[in-house]
Amino acid sequence: MTTATALGELTGDYVLDTARTRIGFTARAALVGKVRGRFEAFEGSARLDGGSPSESAVRLTIRAASVQTRNRRRDEHLRSGDFLDADTHPALGFVSTRVEQTGGTRFQVTGDLTVRGVTRRVTVDVELTDAGRDPQGAFRVAFTGRTVIDRGAWGVSGARGMVGRKVTLEFDVTAIRRS
Repeated sequence: MTTATALGELTGDYVLDTARTRIGFTARAALVGKVRGRFEAFEGSARLDGGSPSESAVRLTIRAASVQTRNRRRDEHLRSGDFLDADTHPALGFVSTRVEQTGGTRFQVTGDLTVRGVTRRVTVDVELTDAGRDPQGAFRVAFTGRTVIDRGAWGVSGARGMVGRKVTLEFDVTAIRRS
């Protein structure tokens, strides 16, 4: 793929390429530095308007039980009622409410993040990193993004003192244009 020369080329409806997308997080942990993890099961879509980015929209659903940190015991704890409460709240969700272009290929995507049934507004800093046709002729876009949240705002309060309240959410997204 090559980088698109004009944002107008991006206009269309997209679905996430889950095989090439990573949705992860980083949090401080007591005495061990950082804990890094990711979610294995998710789906998402976007309506991109390259001519008028503010008309774009994004939707993402993440399966809470799919959290992975490469430590079985920690993963089970993250799925428990202390953290994500995956049995009661099986999905985390994000629905954009505003997209603002902040520079050539940089955007701020504001929306409603729902975790444990609690919805709060967040803004994700996003950068378009690639766009173009793949060898099979499908048009793809790639974005990276990140935001820092205070997990306590969503009632995620487990392991006080063991895990920091600030969590960095990280997105490395590839999406395929469907129309």
